[in-house]
Amino acid sequence: MSEKCPVCFRHCQPPEGGLGICRGRRMVNGKMVPDNYGKLTCLALDPIEKKPLRNFFPGSKILSVGSFGCNLSCPFCQNYQISTACSDDVVTKDYSPEELCELAVSLKDRGNIGVAYTYNEPMISYEYVRDTAKLVHEAGMKNVLVTNGTACKEVTDEVLHYMDAVNVDLKGYNYTYYKTLGGDLKIVLKFIEQAVQQCHVEVTTLVVPGQSDNEATIRMISAWIETLSHKYVADIPLHITRFFPAYKEIDRNPTAVETVYHLVDVAKEKLKYVYPGNC
Repeated sequence: MSEKCPVCFRHCQPPEGGLGICRGRRMVNGKMVPDNYGKLTCLALDPIEKKPLRNFFPGSKILSVGSFGCNLSCPFCQNYQISTACSDDVVTKDYSPEELCELAVSLKDRGNIGVAYTYNEPMISYEYVRDTAKLVHEAGMKNVLVTNGTACKEVTDEVLHYMDAVNVDLKGYNYTYYKTLGGDLKIVLKFIEQAVQQCHVEVTTLVVPGQSDNEATIRMISAWIETLSHKYVADIPLHITRFFPAYKEIDRNPTAVETVYHLVDVAKEKLKYVYPGNC
């Protein structure tokens, strides 16, 4: 009997050789394994603020890496060329955890503080993140995870143990809206709460016109973050990010800049740290 995938709530169980919905995991000998393990599509030395992280080693740089695949299906995805891809669709370069760690260390003299797992959804290859992050910590450097938070506790436990900072995309505060993106709001909220107990956390909400660009949504998100901040004595920053047309929503207008700044002010009624993004 084939095992179900452990990563997210779907627990995919495709036939032998088949891919899960995320396109990054494959059934091999009855077990779901990361088809994208160590296969990188993106590699860049980025400002830490680009993750975005504003309250974690500001002014530093971090080696940012990504692969392919994602377990959500957001129609506005900025990185859809890799998030919707499988191994046959993209050009990759193989980096073992040891090689990636060595590269990170070699970039210290350029201001690098560690490795950020980002661009596509890193948790669908949590084994690679875990294996690399362990080595990065042993080298005295930092690990950053940029994720949609759609992962089950069992695999999250294996990764968060090695993380120094996490940025989670909280795409809204509506269960029905999350379902249209292929996700589950409850799982993301649980992920954020789990992460807050183990490392520095910042949250990003993309304000999409007609969907998440309203005061009600931002008030619910900021109130929930405020409650979480008080519970764990941590001022969790919120990034309110401007939408630009992409992927299946190229006919939608960008979010008005004044809307972003207004929603930042709304969130500041509850939160100490709120930052506009893409403005």
